[in-house]
Amino acid sequence: MTAIKHALQRDIFTPNDERLLSIVNVCKAGKKKKNCFLCATVTTERPVQVRVVKVKKSDKGDFYKRQMAWELRDLAEVDAKDASKENPEFDLHFEKVYRWVASSTAEKNSFISCIWKLNQRYLRKKVEFVNVSSQLLEESVPSGESQSVAGGDEDALDDYQELNAREEQDIEGMMEVCEYAISNAEAFAEKLSRELQVLDGANIQSIMASEKQVNILMQLLDEALSEVDTIEGKLSSYEEMLQSVKEQMDQISQSNRLIQISNTNNGKLLDEIQFLVNYMDLSKGHIRALQDGDLSSPKGIEACINASEALLQCMDVALRPGHEKLMAVKQQQHLFTELRDTFARRLTNHLNNVFVHQGHDQSSTLSQHTAELTLPKHSPLHRDLLRYAKLMEWLKNTQREKYDGLSRTYVDYMTRLYEREIKDFFEVAKIKMAGTTKEGKGNKFATLPRKESALKQETESLHGSSGKLTGSTSSLNKLAVQGSSSRRSQSSSLLDMGNMSASDLDVADRTKFDKIFEQVLSELEPLCLAEQDFISKFFKLQQHPTLGEVESDGGVPPRQKDMVRLMMNKIFQSIETELNSLIALGDKIDSFHSLYMLVKMSHHVWTAQNVDPTSYLSTTLGNVLVTVKRNFDKCISGQIRQMEEVKISKKSKVGILPFVTGFEEFAELAETIFRNAERRGDLDKAYVKLIRAVFMNVRLYALQHFFEGVEARVAQGVREEEVSYQLAFNKQELRKVIKEYPGKEVKKGLDNLYKKVDKHLCEEESLLQVVWHSMQDEFIRQYKHFEGLIGRCYPGSGITMEFTIGDMLEYFSSIAQSH
Repeated sequence: MTAIKHALQRDIFTPNDERLLSIVNVCKAGKKKKNCFLCATVTTERPVQVRVVKVKKSDKGDFYKRQMAWELRDLAEVDAKDASKENPEFDLHFEKVYRWVASSTAEKNSFISCIWKLNQRYLRKKVEFVNVSSQLLEESVPSGESQSVAGGDEDALDDYQELNAREEQDIEGMMEVCEYAISNAEAFAEKLSRELQVLDGANIQSIMASEKQVNILMQLLDEALSEVDTIEGKLSSYEEMLQSVKEQMDQISQSNRLIQISNTNNGKLLDEIQFLVNYMDLSKGHIRALQDGDLSSPKGIEACINASEALLQCMDVALRPGHEKLMAVKQQQHLFTELRDTFARRLTNHLNNVFVHQGHDQSSTLSQHTAELTLPKHSPLHRDLLRYAKLMEWLKNTQREKYDGLSRTYVDYMTRLYEREIKDFFEVAKIKMAGTTKEGKGNKFATLPRKESALKQETESLHGSSGKLTGSTSSLNKLAVQGSSSRRSQSSSLLDMGNMSASDLDVADRTKFDKIFEQVLSELEPLCLAEQDFISKFFKLQQHPTLGEVESDGGVPPRQKDMVRLMMNKIFQSIETELNSLIALGDKIDSFHSLYMLVKMSHHVWTAQNVDPTSYLSTTLGNVLVTVKRNFDKCISGQIRQMEEVKISKKSKVGILPFVTGFEEFAELAETIFRNAERRGDLDKAYVKLIRAVFMNVRLYALQHFFEGVEARVAQGVREEEVSYQLAFNKQELRKVIKEYPGKEVKKGLDNLYKKVDKHLCEEESLLQVVWHSMQDEFIRQYKHFEGLIGRCYPGSGITMEFTIGDMLEYFSSIAQSH
C-alpha cells in the first residue's frame, strides 16, 4: 500500500499541490467488484481545502486517474456500520449516500480516524460519526498505514536508529582495549554488563544526589505545560475567530463574484441591444423613400437607391444565436420583408412603364431614318435606364423572379423594336443596292446584249486572225452566248471582264455597292456594341465571379456571359438573317461583289474580335463571314467552270481567248479590292486556281480540236488504226496541223502568259512557282496524250510533234530564269 500511496502522491496529487494523508482500497457495496481508492487530501496552499478524492486505474491498467472529488465540508455523516465488530463496510453521506466496502477493516478504521482528525482541525461544522468506536476518535492514528495529521504527512519513525560516527568510534576503541572482544564475545559482553552496572549505579547516585534539582525541573516542566495549555486555548480561540473571518471572506468573495457576473451580463446585454439598434434600425426617411419615393426624378432615384441599399444591409445582417427568438427582431424582419416586397413591386411596375414609354418615343423617330441608310440611336434610352442600374442590382439580389421578369420584358420589347428598325434599315439598303443597276443610260442589264455582241465579234476574230494562240493548258469546250433575258439571271464572269473598259457602269456600280455594304456594317457594329454594353451594365452582368466561377475573357464570369449572349441573340435575332439576305442579293446582282464583301466582312470581324472575341457581334459577323467566303469560293469556281465550258467557233484558228484578257482585268480589280486586306491569302489561293484553269484551257487549240475529232470517230466505232483513212483526219491533215505549231511559237506563247501571271500575282515567289509548275505538268500530260493518239491511230507514219518534252522543259526553265 505504501508503494501505491507514493505513486498516487507523485502522479496525481503533487501536480495539483495536494498532500495525500490517508488511503483505503474500496469497491461499491452490492455491485460487481471494481476496486478503486478513496484518498483524504489537503492542499499545500492556504486557506487549506480538505477533500475526499476517488482514484481508479485506467482502462488499460497502466496508470491511475482522478475520477471524482468531494469537499470535506460537504460531508454530513460517516457511518461505520458496527462499532463493536469488525466490519469493512462504511457509508459517506455527501449530497447523496455513497456505500463502500473496504479491502480490510484496518484500512477502513485508519481512513475514518484520519477523516475525524481532519474534521476536528479544519472544519467549523463538525461531521457526525455513527457506529464508530471511541478508540478511533483519538488524536493518535493506529499503526500500519496511519499518519500524523496534525503535523502534516510525515511517516512514523521506526524503532531502529543507526549509530552515529562518535558511537562507532567509542565501540571500536572499546573493542581494541579488549583484545578478546571478537574471539570471546561472552566475556566481552560480561565485561560490558559489569561496566554498565557500574555506570547505572553511578547514575542512580547522581540522580539521588540531584533530587532537588529534578524536583525543581519537574516543577518547571509542569509550569511549562500549564503555559502550553493556556497558549493552546488562546490559539483555539484565535482559530475559531479566523474561521469565522474566513467564512465571512468566502461569503464576500462569493458576493463579489456574483456582482462581477451580473456586471458582465449587463455589459453583454447592452452590447447585444446596441448591435440590434445599429444594424436593424431603418430610418424613417429610408422607409418613406421605399414606400412613396419618386422613381422618375434623379433626386428621387438617388434616395431610393440609398434606401434600398440600407434595407439590404439590415436584412443581410448576421444575427447572433438567440436573436431570432426576440419579438422585436421578428417585428423588424417582418417590416423589412414588407418594405422589400412593396418597393420591388413599385420598381418593377415603373420600369415596365419606362420600357413602353421609351419605346413609343423611339418608334416616332424611325421615319427620319427611312430615307437614308442609318439606324436610330438608342443612347437616350440607355442613358435614362442606366440611372436605375443600381436598383436593378438590388432587385437581382433580393427579388430574382422580378429581376428575371424585367429582363424578359426588356428583351421582348427590344426584340420587336430592333426587328422593325433592322428590317426597315435593310429594306433601304436593298433598294439602294438594287439602284446601283439604274444609272447612266438605264438598267445595267439592258447593256448586256451590246456586251455580248462585242464578245461574239471577239470570239469570231479568233478564227480570222493570222496570229497564233498564246498557249495554255486545258480545253475550251464551249462559249455560251445567251440572250438578254437569260443573262439577267447570270452573274459576272471573266468572259464579261474583257469588256469592263467599255462599260464604266460596272466599276461605278461595284464601287457604290462597296460603299453601301460598308455603310451597313458600320451602322450595325456600334448598334450591337452599344446594346451589349448597356445590357451588361444595366442588368449587372459585369460583376466579379462568384465562388467556383472562373473569370473568362472580358472580365465577365462564364454564366453571366451566357446570359448576355442569350439576350443579344434574342434581341438581334433578325440581323444574321437580314445580312445573309443582303449578301445573297449582292451576289445575285454581281458575283464579283463577293470580293468586296469578303474584304469588308473580314475587316469588321477582325475588329470585333479584338474588342471581345466572345461578343454577339463577333460571333454573328463570324457566322456571316462563312457565307461570304462560301460565295467567294463559288464565284471563283464559277469562273473556272465557265472557262472549261467555253467553245470557240471552228472558223477560228488563232487569237487571244477572251477569258485570258478577262483574267487580267479580274486581277486588276481584285488587287484594288484586296490591297492591304486581312484576307489577302484567300485571293492568292484563288489566283492559283484561276491561273491553273487558264493554263488548262488556253491550250494547243487546233491540235486539241483535231484530236477531239479523232476521239469522236473512235467513240462512234471506228477502229483506231483505221482513223487515218478518214478524209478529214488523214495523215496530210495531221501534218498540216502540227506544222502550224512549231516550238518557237509555243515558247512565245508561254512567255506571254508568264508575263501576265507575274504581273498580277502577289510578290511571293513560291506562289508563282506553284502556278508555273502546274502549267508545266499540264502541258507535258497533254503532249503525252497527243503522242499516244498519233502512235495508236497513225502507226508507222513517222509523224511526230515539232518539239519534244525536253524542248518543253527547256522552254519552261529558260522563261522562269529570264524573269
